[in-house]
Amino acid sequence: MNVLWILAHPEPRSLNGHLAAEGQRALRAEGHRVEVSDLYAMGWNPVVDPAGYAHDPAERFQVAAAAKQAYESGALSPDIRAEQEKIDRADTLVVQFPMWWFGMPAILKGWFDRVWHQGYAYGLRGPDGEWIGYGDGFLAGKRAMAVVTMGGPGWFYGARGIHGAVDELLFPLQHGTLFYAGAQVLPPVLIFGADRFTPGEGRTAAKELTERLLAIPETEPIPYRTQNGGDYDGNLVLRPEVAPDLTGLRAHTA
Repeated sequence: MNVLWILAHPEPRSLNGHLAAEGQRALRAEGHRVEVSDLYAMGWNPVVDPAGYAHDPAERFQVAAAAKQAYESGALSPDIRAEQEKIDRADTLVVQFPMWWFGMPAILKGWFDRVWHQGYAYGLRGPDGEWIGYGDGFLAGKRAMAVVTMGGPGWFYGARGIHGAVDELLFPLQHGTLFYAGAQVLPPVLIFGADRFTPGEGRTAAKELTERLLAIPETEPIPYRTQNGGDYDGNLVLRPEVAPDLTGLRAHTA
């Protein structure tokens, strides 16, 4: 595998830092190639601004259009283009972060905001001229997996837990971002109660992570419904006969 590992944690001596180091070491030991975007260590700028897309600040900044124009003209800022080149080289993406306030850290959200712009990550058409997404896109043929630590115990994130079901909390990333872009999204690696881990529990978590990483080629992806697989009508609304008793996020998983 050619793995791009995107890490969003500010402390390399943390549990996240330990897991990232052990996971990357295990992949390389098996002959896999690993590139790393350690966003805090890189000093990644998460803020969308005109400079990133070579836009004249004296003119109205229409973000999507400016990003597409900069991409097509080769005027993207070097940091954005470097991340896109890493994505292009990879066949597997690992996105690792602590869940903060039910989502990803701002620096990681900013990575997606700046790098996954119109013309590169969305607003694309297939050979037939139709818009593509949800199962087809610039990540088609690649695999993606989230590695997420959470401070609360696992039952907080169960189907009836007070924090909400974890698959629904991760739906914006896994379905709305990775699957929308065409990736096969694998079930996430979830580490609960991370704030209270002992060294022994950290070693156990690293072992479990390593096993999941090495099994990536054989792991069945989450069975999200594809945009053009027949489950949706022309308005991209689920047909009445598809999962008729379900609404909300769960209806979009077969």
